[in-house]
Amino acid sequence: MSVVLSERARGSVALVVAGVLWGTGGLAGSLLGQLAGLPPLAVAAYRLLLGGAAAIAVSGKGIPRTRAQIKRVLVVGALFAFFQTTYFAAVALGSVATATMTTIGAAPVMLTVATVVRKRRAPRSWTLLSVVGSLIGLVLLSWTPHAETSKAAIVLALAAAAGFAILTTRPVDDPLATTAYGCLTGGLLLTPAALTLGMALPARTDVLLVAVYFGVVPTALAYAAYFKGLTMAHPVLGALSALLEPLTATILSVAFLHEHLSPQAWGGAALLTAALAVGYWRPEPSSGRAAADGRGSRTDADRP
Repeated sequence: MSVVLSERARGSVALVVAGVLWGTGGLAGSLLGQLAGLPPLAVAAYRLLLGGAAAIAVSGKGIPRTRAQIKRVLVVGALFAFFQTTYFAAVALGSVATATMTTIGAAPVMLTVATVVRKRRAPRSWTLLSVVGSLIGLVLLSWTPHAETSKAAIVLALAAAAGFAILTTRPVDDPLATTAYGCLTGGLLLTPAALTLGMALPARTDVLLVAVYFGVVPTALAYAAYFKGLTMAHPVLGALSALLEPLTATILSVAFLHEHLSPQAWGGAALLTAALAVGYWRPEPSSGRAAADGRGSRTDADRP
């Protein structure tokens, strides 16, 4: 007996897949940097270049030709390059924990506020519960009491969050093509700066395997799933899916690197999981409200 998922359910599944795959990217990117001796900006450039190339190779998508397609690719590529650069700059001036919490945590808040201002309507209680619970869980999971930070690092992390939030609201007609040429464009924009820092990639099997995985799985596949999910889900939910990245990375670190979590971190992981579940599987709006809105199953996706 086949099971047919609703549009919202398919969108949620795609966003979950994207968040989980992003979570494997932290370990892959860190390993690539260590094996190849690359600075963070070069790792980001390789991620986008390889991810874009892999998506083009698999999809066989032709080069964008219309003005609308070219504009979309340039905007997405610029946003990729922008939030990667500002994020890694925030890491350099502060700490990984602070930059990650600020960037990933601020994006859904920005989108929620923007949606409220645009629609002039308060967000639904389920959205507020999911956003607030997720942020508290993220802080408990990732907060380092003695981590060094600076005002400049916070500003840059907020800029990265704004870039990611804007990317989340971009219209996507073809998720795979957007991923392919958006990543490739972003990587090309980062390459000049990365070259000045060093981008030499040793021709060793272990380095090349990690680089290929980094480009294909947490980049090409993850962003294709993410953009696909955004065609069926609200942008706030899309931004919340990014919180699965630190959660997945933490679980992998415990499982494979034998790291130990404090009771606070375990509590944060549990709260984050529960809050995201609320966002993904919140109750459907009443049929009367859906009918009055005139948009059927997309009503809930368009309401924060």
